[in-house]
Amino acid sequence: MSEMAEPGLTSGGLGVLSDDARELYRRVLRANGRLAPSEAGLSRSPHLDELLDIGLLVPDTDEPGMLVAVDPRQLSENLATTWQRKALDLLTRAVALPTDLKDLTEAFHTPEQSGGTIEYVRGKVLINQRLQQLTNGCTQEFLAAQPGGPRPPDALAGSIARDLELLRRGAVARTIYHPSTRYHPPTRDYVATIAQAGGQVRTLDEPYTRILVIDRHTAIIPVADDLNVAAFIHDQAVISYLVTEVFERNWSRAIEFDGTSSVPQQVVSRLRKTIIDLLLKGTSHRVIARSLGISERTLARHIADMREDYQVDSLFQLGYVLARTTPAGPDSTPFD
Repeated sequence: MSEMAEPGLTSGGLGVLSDDARELYRRVLRANGRLAPSEAGLSRSPHLDELLDIGLLVPDTDEPGMLVAVDPRQLSENLATTWQRKALDLLTRAVALPTDLKDLTEAFHTPEQSGGTIEYVRGKVLINQRLQQLTNGCTQEFLAAQPGGPRPPDALAGSIARDLELLRRGAVARTIYHPSTRYHPPTRDYVATIAQAGGQVRTLDEPYTRILVIDRHTAIIPVADDLNVAAFIHDQAVISYLVTEVFERNWSRAIEFDGTSSVPQQVVSRLRKTIIDLLLKGTSHRVIARSLGISERTLARHIADMREDYQVDSLFQLGYVLARTTPAGPDSTPFD
């Protein structure tokens, strides 16, 4: 027999039978409605399996090894009734499933059953599902610090409806990005839409920690660099510390971003100052670029522009000059 999960569904779609199976059935009819698979060399034929699966060919009870054709009209009437009954049963089960699994869902998401006040979730799919559930229930405040540069356009498109609905529910939404997002048209469009609906976005020109806080009852932070493990924190003391000492401190240093294409000189100046500070500490170009959400090519361009602006040859000279003066330069610098 074939590996078809349900009679009537072919590998090519919702058709009942493939063209080859139909032709084989006509061939059987031309042979007086009888077929000996072993004699016809069809013992392993997938087209024969299709006819057997759906029931258009059945074993002859009087002659073992022989198959006989069945009336398609009678078969279709019987199958239609059976499938309709199965469809109704599946629909009933689908509607009842959330209620039926409610107690297990509550057990799964109870902190005491998943590591106390810290719930470790592994795998991006499960993390996103858990985050979606919490966000859908957010009614008061959503805080997000999202380092790493511009978000992918598909991620922005997938979250815009959710975020607008959150704002319509009356929740406060504040988000921190890196300055490189100001040069990314999809992110600018997203921010402009969110800002018009009441959301607040700022950019911070220094490395910071990824964190999400929902209604101040759950905080989410990454556990691994690849973001495949996240800690969902429910302890109110820890959440209060993360909000006050981490998010709010970063927010107070960040610069407002409303989605417009113009970039304040202050953003460029502070970003360049951070780059010099990190370079003078011996931080590699790769780490600096990653922590500031820019490419290494953009980082090199910033360094070259600053050396040219201040007419210096070394990073130490550049750091000395920046420590004594406010950097000057073009109003904006293009990012990748």
